[in-house]
Amino acid sequence: MHPDTVLIIDFGSQVTQLIARRVRESGVYCEIHPFQSAEAAFERLQPRAVILSGGPASVTDSGSPRAPQAAFDSGIPVLGICYGQQTMSEQLGGKVESGHHREFGRAMLEVREPSALFDGVWSTGERHQVWMSHGDRVTRLPDGFKVIATSENAPYAAVADEARRFYAVQFHPEVVHTPDGAKLIANFVHKIAGLKSDWTMAAYRREMIAKIKAQVGNDRVICGLSGGVDSAVAAVLIHEAIGDQLTCVFVDHGLMRQAEAEQVVDLFRGHYNIPLVHVDASELFLEELKGISDPETKRKTIGRLFIDVFEKEAKKIGGAAFLAQGTLYPDVIESVSFTGGPSVTIKSHHNVGGLPERMKMKLVEPLRELFKDEVRALGRELGLPDAFVGRHPFPGPGLAIRIPGEITPEKLDILRKADAIYLDEIRNAGLYDAIWQAFAVLLPVRTVGVMGDGRTYDHVLGLRAVTSVDGMTADFFPFDMGFLGRVATRIINEVRGINRVVYDVTSKPPGTIEWE
Repeated sequence: MHPDTVLIIDFGSQVTQLIARRVRESGVYCEIHPFQSAEAAFERLQPRAVILSGGPASVTDSGSPRAPQAAFDSGIPVLGICYGQQTMSEQLGGKVESGHHREFGRAMLEVREPSALFDGVWSTGERHQVWMSHGDRVTRLPDGFKVIATSENAPYAAVADEARRFYAVQFHPEVVHTPDGAKLIANFVHKIAGLKSDWTMAAYRREMIAKIKAQVGNDRVICGLSGGVDSAVAAVLIHEAIGDQLTCVFVDHGLMRQAEAEQVVDLFRGHYNIPLVHVDASELFLEELKGISDPETKRKTIGRLFIDVFEKEAKKIGGAAFLAQGTLYPDVIESVSFTGGPSVTIKSHHNVGGLPERMKMKLVEPLRELFKDEVRALGRELGLPDAFVGRHPFPGPGLAIRIPGEITPEKLDILRKADAIYLDEIRNAGLYDAIWQAFAVLLPVRTVGVMGDGRTYDHVLGLRAVTSVDGMTADFFPFDMGFLGRVATRIINEVRGINRVVYDVTSKPPGTIEWE
């Protein structure tokens, strides 16, 4: 348990994760829990402050979500955002109504009264841009509250009960479209709740090492390496805690990028001297994937085979009591349907909800509380090479989900070569670190083309590159046409089987599934 914890109660907003990002950016630990289990989470965490998120429901509807009463009775500060403001007002004796002017997008907020929430950020009489997204609105405040800011369509755009340290805003301070929003959240956690900026990777490292030792004791741990940053950081952290009680198993499923398997083996055997079992299971995976075109079936097949291989290797090692994996906080968030939405299927290749009953092992997940950028920071804290820590995310199913349709050795060979050229050109242009993730996709399309004096009938290759902070939202990277021309020319000239290259310029807004 973290002594200074902020509990974020999720009412189903697409941007609840951004609230957590802003809190953690201010150096304070927080956890997101759905409103259905918020009371239990409150009791377990004993938070020092609570933030109520936005959400799609209407407070005026019968049976709509509510915050646990304990959050208001405990004497700790509470910040309500959008729906959070509305349920706070309703639960404390105010009134919320539907049918008023809706307000979506940018709005200008006018500061009416000084407040601890605005301290050092906004002054009385000033106007500032905020981001609104609401249909309902508060029409009567609970006793003790005062208006501290208004907008054209929200007379109670920001309100406060300073005595009880209750604050509520109709706008979304967590999104970048509210330019000063992060500062307002920092004011809430530091100046109002009095929390320290002690959420650091050095502190997390010490805390997690102690936790791993206590959890594992003298038992053995088997860690499944995927080749990506997450499992590598988890393995190094666990090895620091328990030494040779850890054995890493790297399953080469034949779906890795070019030369990636060799890089993983070299890092763990050569650089860290961590016990490593390298299992070449490529024939098994490719045989099982033969004839499968549905992406969800691919994911589940790969996940099942991973578990099968781990079980066999655990028995060979002598029986491990624990299985370690690099589950991250976004994996947890995207794998649990908080409000009955589709997110429950997004991370179906992860064992986020636990292992199958037949596996007699318990999970060790030391990164389960971290976002991706925090994992990278922890990796640097542990001394992993920056070139490895800064690598672009690579999903567990590997190239299997970057080849829509059936997987074949020929398609894998084409995609590996093209993907390597693409990444090579990105590095040559000095753009690798400016991009969150870049990859090639072998599209299920073949097209007629002319190369030299002959006609071809070959594959179309899609290129993807996005910018992001934590992978929860993303936007395409704006390559110039000169760069795209160089990449396409190299790929078509050097990779047989491709005669056309396209660039994907769609974005990943909050609440959508992965691009793969």
